[in-house]
Amino acid sequence: MCGIAGIFKLNGEPVTHQEVKRMTDAIAHRGPDGEGVFLDHNLGLGHRRLSILDVSARGSQPMASKNGEWVIVFNGCIYNFQSLKIELQSKGHVFNSTTDTEVISEGLAAYGPSFFERLNGMFAVAAWNTKTKQIWLSRDRFGVKPLYYTFQKGVLVFASEAKAILTHQSYSVALNKDALNEYFTFQNLFTYQTLFKGIYQLPQANTICVDATTTEIKYHSWWDYDFSKTNEHMSFEDACGETERLFKQAVARQMVSDVPVGSYLSGGMDSGSIAVAASSHVPRLYTFTCGFDMSEVTGVEANYDERRDAELTANYIKSEHYEQVMNAGDLRWSLPKLVYHLEDLRVGMSYPNYYISRLASKFVKVCLQGTGGDELFGGYPWRYYRVFQSLNRQDYFDQYYGFWQRLVKDEDKTSLFQPSIYSQIQLDEPRNIFERVFLFNNKLKYDTPEQHINNSLYFEIKTFLPGLFLVGDKLAMAHGLEERFPFMDNDLVDFGMTVPVKHKLGNLEHMKRIDENKAGGKKKLYTEHDDGKNVLRKAMQGFLPENIINRKKQGFSAPDESWYRGENAAYMKELLLHKKTVSSEFINPTFVEQIIHEHIDQRINHRLLLWSLMNFEWWCRIFLNNEKPYES
Repeated sequence: MCGIAGIFKLNGEPVTHQEVKRMTDAIAHRGPDGEGVFLDHNLGLGHRRLSILDVSARGSQPMASKNGEWVIVFNGCIYNFQSLKIELQSKGHVFNSTTDTEVISEGLAAYGPSFFERLNGMFAVAAWNTKTKQIWLSRDRFGVKPLYYTFQKGVLVFASEAKAILTHQSYSVALNKDALNEYFTFQNLFTYQTLFKGIYQLPQANTICVDATTTEIKYHSWWDYDFSKTNEHMSFEDACGETERLFKQAVARQMVSDVPVGSYLSGGMDSGSIAVAASSHVPRLYTFTCGFDMSEVTGVEANYDERRDAELTANYIKSEHYEQVMNAGDLRWSLPKLVYHLEDLRVGMSYPNYYISRLASKFVKVCLQGTGGDELFGGYPWRYYRVFQSLNRQDYFDQYYGFWQRLVKDEDKTSLFQPSIYSQIQLDEPRNIFERVFLFNNKLKYDTPEQHINNSLYFEIKTFLPGLFLVGDKLAMAHGLEERFPFMDNDLVDFGMTVPVKHKLGNLEHMKRIDENKAGGKKKLYTEHDDGKNVLRKAMQGFLPENIINRKKQGFSAPDESWYRGENAAYMKELLLHKKTVSSEFINPTFVEQIIHEHIDQRINHRLLLWSLMNFEWWCRIFLNNEKPYES
């Protein structure tokens, strides 16, 4: 819900209405239902509203607490706001609306910034204290809602999207070459930098305070994932029962809305379980599926179209079901628009997300998503089994870093980057970034297979999952749609971290007994096993048809390996090997040409790298060369 923006000039110069309005206009797609600006001399807050709770004017932002001490702008949804409201009412606080926004403003008046830590939900909040003249920025536990900032020459500028910051005169666009190196290593950013030099994301579960004396941004982290406190005495039956209870509770909490709520529906267990649980709270649920034209698709991608399985679940719950069918030509049309909205390049082939959220936005303002179940309950066993018998911490880091170099390995970057760029990057920095994710948490141990797997769960939920959230938020909000994630409920996450690995991975004990020296045996099992989310599968048995629960894990992706060799091959060459290609200033065209030919000739599947190269080319065109994405 919504988009926020703000400016704080520490030197005391006044902020104008026009400055803030330019920022909110840049993210108007996030909030088509209303806008507002608050000015307090050298502070300005802006808001674009997507009306979800209390759609009346009483829910408009910026919103002030009754005592006048706090003024806030807020993006997100607080799922425990009703219980917090009752508590605040008992302390004498009076409410004029039925919004969760007012609960935050009154909660700050009652408890101060520590109130952020009590919120169960997704949020990015900017809160101005009118007495102390301090601005507080805070972001939810899991990093669902984005919040970007730049702090230069005594001016703090922040917003839900980087493009709003680009409108401010204090910022000049330049490429962050360190972030470029990080992105082409991981297809993601594990740090909080962006491709825009000087623009950062506020880390998840962090609150910062800026006042006239601030010279640098200092983070205050108030929560982190902890998989070290697993309850090894927990029975499988108890784990399943509590998982089911908390899952139902999470879905019920996230159905709160004064506008229609729908659910994405793939052919898998996570979204299917959410749809079934959600259908009990509304007369008839809207569900949405994205399928693909498979007429020229071969190999493993022939199974990527999930419409048939999704239809089974839709029929099971009698939902009002809609489908989007994509073909290879949709890439060319959507890519510039997608990159414009995504702006902070992240994981995976996401243009199906752009289309499915556009479809959903025609019928609902809120859509439930299944993201998070894999990361919490161990949905990627072929990743964990690669390292679960590592000898020590160093051995674990060596093996896992090798896997997470998703695009270009460090030793190949001399071929990837132009010499002028290669000379400016630190080749070992991605490895350092990778290790710092683990070293941030001093509770991690590296002695047993279970600890190695829990370390992997911690790493992926801290790095890979926020990338998925960012893609989900940006591409849904491009169409004025709010996505919610029932698996990311505070209580469900807290419990899920205590569930032993043996209940999440069904073949753990079997894998331990595999002969290390058997020719090809262990390596094959590591890459082919699909036994994750055991406890979740059992907990969902009362929800879904058996064939959906036992369906092999499959990501949400178009069959691009085939399409890049067919209809989209010409588009790739046109985009990446043209004399007007902008990214060739940074990326070596000889390397790109080799990658394209290796893929087309079926020597190597480079679909992830090709996607990222095309994304970066459009990023350069839009943000460095000022091309208009909607005119392409």
